[in-house]
Amino acid sequence: MNLEEKHLKALNDLIAEIASTNVFYSKKLQACGGANGFESLEAFLRLMPYTTKNELAADHVENPPYGTNLTYPIDQYTRLHQTSGTTGTPMAWLDSPKDWQWVLDNWKTVWIECGAKPGDTAIFPFSFGPFLGFWAAFEAGVQAGIRCLPGGGQTSLQRLKMIFRYKPEWICCTPTYALHLSGVASREGLDLSTSSVRGIIVGGEPGGSIPEVRERIKAGWGGARVFDHHGMTEVGPVTYSDIDDPDLLRIVHDTYLAEVVDRETDKPVPYGDVGELVLTTLGRAGCPLLRYRTGDLVRPVAVPGEDPTAFALQGGILGRADDMVVVRGVNLYPSAIDAVVRSFGGIGEYQVTIDRTLPMVQVSIVVEKESGESDEALVEEFEKRLRDAFALRIPVTVSEAGSLPRFEMKARRWNVIG
Repeated sequence: MNLEEKHLKALNDLIAEIASTNVFYSKKLQACGGANGFESLEAFLRLMPYTTKNELAADHVENPPYGTNLTYPIDQYTRLHQTSGTTGTPMAWLDSPKDWQWVLDNWKTVWIECGAKPGDTAIFPFSFGPFLGFWAAFEAGVQAGIRCLPGGGQTSLQRLKMIFRYKPEWICCTPTYALHLSGVASREGLDLSTSSVRGIIVGGEPGGSIPEVRERIKAGWGGARVFDHHGMTEVGPVTYSDIDDPDLLRIVHDTYLAEVVDRETDKPVPYGDVGELVLTTLGRAGCPLLRYRTGDLVRPVAVPGEDPTAFALQGGILGRADDMVVVRGVNLYPSAIDAVVRSFGGIGEYQVTIDRTLPMVQVSIVVEKESGESDEALVEEFEKRLRDAFALRIPVTVSEAGSLPRFEMKARRWNVIG
């Protein structure tokens, strides 16, 4: 059975499970003629409408607190997480025990593909919140025989001391926090090249698939390998770094039906072009998603020797569609700015402001410097780097050390006015 045949069987099994009891999707399936399943994936992709985050959010508002995307009676759900709320009011997402195991199995794939093995130790240096975050990574690691250390409720220095005391081979955190921890270690005189850490799995924001960010994390952690991962609370764990090519994100295709579509035409994009990632969760029946527009911008590419439909994502998650700004004809993404910042070397933290209230959109950046060069020299050189990268003049100002916010979880450096 090839991948397309596996996807079709899993899809129709899912529809059989949800069609009669899930209020949200029963209407959609009946309207498109899919309540009894589909004869082919082509028919599904042609007839089944997209699901959007705005649609789900409206359903939660109209039917609080969980919405109508529920397949089972409420007493059959044992897990509740909520979306991070970066694009609006957080949404609650429920899982039955079977669905939660599906989520954990996907994360176990991430652990295995990154090279973790039973008997390894992993530390999670952050406080666990209500969003899915690394809850699944922690519990999946336990099931996979990995010793998992929670690091919540501590300072960065205390977490570093835990690393030297308990000698984990693995760290799970955001790229931003991996960089922050290495900066704290440097200031405190701790040599991370002597630590036990050999792998850092990063997620929550772009970075792990940006070469400049990845190399800076690697350098700060004494050569530890950096693995990217991405997922969403409402979707689950989706991708992991290709073990041979860190610029590629591999999708867990066995459990997701993935598409990449043009945001303007809704047509599939050719391999090599940028489009929006659309996902169908094939095993999370309690709160399913059919053709969900994630808002993530990606570049699909074929993988030699793999099923032609099992594409990978070149450069990882390039950005979110709603984060992109057009400045004098240039498409500007947070990940592109981050790549320039991390390649510069003299900058610690930074904030970007996009002002839409002016006749022409203006972008400016505030940075904290790490090096000893003068503010004027740093501004001159960094503005030149930005101009070379984007053919735009982006004003840069220098802020006092420690004045800009730090983030344990998803960084919020993109500030839009108007």
